[in-house]
Amino acid sequence: MRTKYPSTPHLPWSPGLQNDDRRIPTLEHFVGREVVVTEKLDGENTSLYRDDLHARSLDTRPHPSRTWVKAERGRIAHQIPEGWRLCGENVYAVHSLRYDDLDGYFYLFSVWDDLNISRPWDEVCEWAQRLGLPMPRELYRGIWDEVALQALTIDPERTEGYVVRVTAAIPYAEFGQKVAKWVRRGHVQTDAHWLSKPVEANGLKALMDDVSASLMVDGGQAK
Repeated sequence: MRTKYPSTPHLPWSPGLQNDDRRIPTLEHFVGREVVVTEKLDGENTSLYRDDLHARSLDTRPHPSRTWVKAERGRIAHQIPEGWRLCGENVYAVHSLRYDDLDGYFYLFSVWDDLNISRPWDEVCEWAQRLGLPMPRELYRGIWDEVALQALTIDPERTEGYVVRVTAAIPYAEFGQKVAKWVRRGHVQTDAHWLSKPVEANGLKALMDDVSASLMVDGGQAK
């Protein structure tokens, strides 16, 4: 069974909020609970299954920007249990932001089991380590603190915002109560602008390190 990734509501102070219909109705489900806040990378939401994958739309069409993530699914598919799915950001292609120091092209941010429950955050971290997948950078972890979240500093050149979730397991029906996002003002959130243009790959940190090492050797600074 293929399942569309649920829509993430905006936090009340998100500058990217364009209408009240997309605002989280209440913050009461965060109060007193442990949460984790992670960077929201500028890519394409993608779900990987043991035998398939799709972007946010279940009828995802072939596109050059998805070739790499298809190969990555092939590498780890045998480790994904039947009925489970791994959700993350496909950041292979440049969208609105450009990256040159990525740790990979698929950043894992949630794991869903065969009961359609988003597994606890610590389990997601274990999955990422086991499969060799990068994860979005943690900006805050602790008991819900609205003041602390509003004080977070976001680099608009690197990220489109941040996502907060409770660290405990989240049933699909409760997703809109226990996950929310902050998006920078004016961020383009439609696919049309980048799907219709030639694919330009973002840069990987490993490649940048190789280039730097090569320059040092050429410059006589390395032995």
